[in-house]
Amino acid sequence: MMDDREAMQVAIACAHTVEGRTSPRPPVGAVVVRDGVIIGRGATSPPYGPHAEVHALHEAGPAAHGADLYVTLEQCCVTIHTPPCTDAIINAGVRRVIVGASDPNPLVCGHGVDQLRVAGIEVVAGIEVRETQELIRPFATFITRKRPYVTAKWAITLDGKLATRTGDAYWISGPAARVWVHNLRDRVDAIVVGSGTARMDNPQLTVRLAPEQRVYQRLPHQGPLRVVLASRGLLPNNLKLLQPDDSSRTCVIVGENCDREQYLSLQERGIDVMQVALDTQGHVDFSSALHALGQRGIMHVLLEGGAQLLGHAFDQFLIDHVAVFIAPKLVGGSSAPSPVQGHGLASMKDAVHLKNMRSQLIGEDTLIEGEIDMP
Repeated sequence: MMDDREAMQVAIACAHTVEGRTSPRPPVGAVVVRDGVIIGRGATSPPYGPHAEVHALHEAGPAAHGADLYVTLEQCCVTIHTPPCTDAIINAGVRRVIVGASDPNPLVCGHGVDQLRVAGIEVVAGIEVRETQELIRPFATFITRKRPYVTAKWAITLDGKLATRTGDAYWISGPAARVWVHNLRDRVDAIVVGSGTARMDNPQLTVRLAPEQRVYQRLPHQGPLRVVLASRGLLPNNLKLLQPDDSSRTCVIVGENCDREQYLSLQERGIDVMQVALDTQGHVDFSSALHALGQRGIMHVLLEGGAQLLGHAFDQFLIDHVAVFIAPKLVGGSSAPSPVQGHGLASMKDAVHLKNMRSQLIGEDTLIEGEIDMP
């Protein structure tokens, strides 16, 4: 016999299997329990299929009548892409609904629970709130701020260096940390880098995990969109991101100063090109780039550098979450780069703090992650 928390943990695990695959909808998990036994499981379908509750109720069949339904997110009560889940729950004859997080969408928040209670269904809210809220943070930012949630990731040495004085950064972190990062990539909708990082590192920005390295066996998908910010669109032709085999999932965001011929040249290679405003320094305005991605339904982006882009994002208070690896290495050098450049803050009393912070050892490296507590 499982209790409410144990059943909700199973629903949370279901939600994790579809992270990075549901945008612009949140990853949600649901289980139907009868007499302490799970009789139905479900997770949000890729856009725009059935919601988690519908899958779980369908698997349970007639046995859902009089059973308990555990859902990581408050059930929808309006028709957006699919019929309201509240109707499906009421029609199934569910006895009790246990909810994790409230829906941040103003059209739904509180109303889904109210509809079920009016129909005579017992609703228990607030089970495993921390984990269920964490699942929907990208969706909450997307739905309330009309832009993607931004996770910034970097690796530094013990003396705070992003690379040596010659620019060598391979590898700061160890193999276990790199596997962790690939699992992070597997949960986001897009990976964003600046043109400098694209030129220097020539990255693939793909998810490369063996089955045994995956934290969750997620639904297969094409992988996150690879995004390069390049104001003039001038990128070397040999970049891995621009090669024909991979270019279908590459987007280059250019500025208003991008030459039309260069714009068309990228498009002819199968690259998705978006044009946005420039900031006062003549770079692609990061806020405009985020909103353009949001209009494409991108809900969660991973910002992988470089230091200049991270600095621009920090200066505009557009980083929501950080994941930083600290390697037990020292390289020294006054000219060795630090991870976050930009204008920065003038006073230590104004330093930005993390909330919901956690740290752990990943191999020999220390991971510190948490949400940015912006003013």
